[in-house]
Amino acid sequence: MKESWRWYGSFDRISLGEIAQTGAGGIVTALHEVPYGDVWSREAIAARKVQIAQAGFDWVVVESLPIHERIKRGEGDLSGLFANYRQSMANLAEEGIRTICYNFMPLLDWTRTDLAAPVARGGSCLRFSAPKMAALEIFMLGRGAARDDYSLQVVAEAEAWFQGASDEDRDRLMHAVMAGLPGAFDRYDADGLKAQLKLYEGIGRAELRDNYKRFLQEVIPAAEDLGMRFCVHPDDPPRDILGLPRIVSDADDIAWILDAVDSNANGLTLCSGSLGANPKNDVPAIAGKFADRIHFAHLRNVRKEPDGSFEEAAHLEGDTDMVELVSVLLGEERRRRNAGQEIWEIPFRPDHGHELLDDADRQTHPGYPLVGRLRGLAELRGIVAGLSRATTPAG
Repeated sequence: MKESWRWYGSFDRISLGEIAQTGAGGIVTALHEVPYGDVWSREAIAARKVQIAQAGFDWVVVESLPIHERIKRGEGDLSGLFANYRQSMANLAEEGIRTICYNFMPLLDWTRTDLAAPVARGGSCLRFSAPKMAALEIFMLGRGAARDDYSLQVVAEAEAWFQGASDEDRDRLMHAVMAGLPGAFDRYDADGLKAQLKLYEGIGRAELRDNYKRFLQEVIPAAEDLGMRFCVHPDDPPRDILGLPRIVSDADDIAWILDAVDSNANGLTLCSGSLGANPKNDVPAIAGKFADRIHFAHLRNVRKEPDGSFEEAAHLEGDTDMVELVSVLLGEERRRRNAGQEIWEIPFRPDHGHELLDDADRQTHPGYPLVGRLRGLAELRGIVAGLSRATTPAG
């Protein structure tokens, strides 16, 4: 498995020189400064690739080539946006970058309510509190229908939190929810978020699926021609929020996506944390079922709670059996190699991480500290080394 590290370019507080000391060999990044829907020029891609190569890395995965919200909504004449997207793909392929991770989450990317929840023995983690999210939806945004999305107990706790919260508490919650949009240009207050949600009125699960299928039909044939691989990232959290449907949340959703355009170019980013936040998901089993279409992996862990809350756990300490999951991925690599496939290695990165030691002083992107991810990478490296040794014949 190819050890990789997510880097936010000029927005990142962690330098490529520091990343080199982690031992990772691949960089996962994007041109975060380019507005959604604009073309990524070949010149800008080449400059970023040179910068990465001069630091001793390969640019192994684009994360992400963002999809404009109008495409997700199926709004208006989209021919120009699709043409721009395909041109960006072509420019990436010309520079030898052929794996694109993306998501189809409407409006918001990953969503948390707390960016620095305390953990045992010190440090902090990202957390999703069902009561706080309910407070945001029901009491801050005035979405009365959201009461049906939560248990009576959660709604009661949400009201108690809201009544006791200061303006600063409420601002902090809104900031946390907006923090899942690294590199995006829009951040919303409550009124702004309500205005954006209105644009999705009338778009349910079926409509969003139709819009997604159209996207796949527009880009996957081009990906095949360019020798590129697309890999969708699951919803995070894997549940509807803010009245917006989430359609990449479990094995049935993944099967629908891969069947919508049945091509190896239409693949999956196996994110163990996103899928692991859904109580019904058996993440190693999902990895096994779709192993031949996994083009990239995010390895992290979560610890779930009965009310729908969850928080980021240490990589080896959450609800997902990380050893079993890595074993599945290594088995798929062996299958590809034995089948003579040219591209058999699965790039992975330690996804998220606790803020440890002096991480908090750096003020990195939420979830992307240096020390916390280094700990995760070291633990995952140990699993890979141990399992690889166990399956290598002696002598």
